[in-house]
Amino acid sequence: SIRLSPAARSLFDEPLAIAVQGLGPRQQVMLRTSLRDETGELFQACARYQAGDDGELDLARCPALPGGSFSGLEPMGLLWALQPQKPFWYMMKKDVQSPFVLQLEVFEGHGEPPGRLLAQAQHERAFLRDGVQRVPVREGRIRATLFLPPGEDPFPGIIDIHGLGGGLFEHRASLLANHGFATLALAYYQYEDLPQKPSELHLEYFEEAVNYMLQHPQVKGPGVGLLGYSKGADLSLAMAAFLKNITAVASLNGPVAITAIPLSYKDKTISPLTIDERQVKVIDSNILDCSDVLIDPFQAPGNQSLIPLEKAEAQLLFIAGQDDRVVKSEYYATEVCKLLQARGKENFQILSYPGTGHCIDPPFFPLYPIGNHPIFHKRAVLGGVLGAYSKAQVHAWPQIQAFFNKHL
Repeated sequence: SIRLSPAARSLFDEPLAIAVQGLGPRQQVMLRTSLRDETGELFQACARYQAGDDGELDLARCPALPGGSFSGLEPMGLLWALQPQKPFWYMMKKDVQSPFVLQLEVFEGHGEPPGRLLAQAQHERAFLRDGVQRVPVREGRIRATLFLPPGEDPFPGIIDIHGLGGGLFEHRASLLANHGFATLALAYYQYEDLPQKPSELHLEYFEEAVNYMLQHPQVKGPGVGLLGYSKGADLSLAMAAFLKNITAVASLNGPVAITAIPLSYKDKTISPLTIDERQVKVIDSNILDCSDVLIDPFQAPGNQSLIPLEKAEAQLLFIAGQDDRVVKSEYYATEVCKLLQARGKENFQILSYPGTGHCIDPPFFPLYPIGNHPIFHKRAVLGGVLGAYSKAQVHAWPQIQAFFNKHL
């Protein structure tokens, strides 16, 4: 039998303890996990194990043997190593009110195809803890979803801003709310009645979201935090430079200059970083490598795209994947912090992760190393390798929470 702890349901970003009981002494088995996303696409991982002398197999104590999706002592390997059966597929969670269902199976032996099925179990991986409220927000121009933790006290407030591609993404905001943050997942284009293809973005829209949060009775002021990913990170950094009441910003693989779409505020417009399309390389079967297409904002003479971060009062946390092939996020973070240091500022820190690509999600989301490039709309290398990337997500997530807890 399979023993899971928690038994029936856990949060998606929580560890899950997996053990198998009642095997023969030193019996060889294969464990397999399967999960279908909301579009019906299948993700799977498998690992080879050998039970102990007592017929017990505890993944926290038994290393996986070579030949599966991973090897070594990896208690959560069967979750972080899940990979799509359809190439280049991203695991999406649109409806955070329903859990993902994880299937676990134990097969006899290490053969291919798998041997006899010995045991199976189901487990729900949820995005909302009991009592967390999901509130759709349609206030003025704002299109968003607010997640409120259980309880009457005001909570530290965070606005979560996603990257290029438009739409509304709730997976990160919902998981953060489980940890005690009032979190607003904010859409800014290609959603409901927001512009489909904006020729420019207006910082006033984001300012409206900040004001909405600060007037909310369950958001503890006097300022809010921002969690921005990719394009959402350059927007968050610009908000910190130009708007009031931004206390802390966490940038996930963010540029430190405006990218892709001009940004205007009051009577000023910042044009985006120039793209040098000659730097696009084509690697096998029409997959692009666009790691060098953005011109260097620190080398460009009089570059107007660089965000004037020296104006920001907020605490800044830069999280960078060293194998980010969309934005040179580690280089950007390092260079901008040198500039801040030269101005006598100390309001920044960098967390930099080897083997980690552009996509940094909460823990246990599958590796997404090749995906749709947000500007060229073709498949492109995003970067990252399985084990290192998964460890980075597990490490960064509590660091982000500790950062916001400290400064909010």
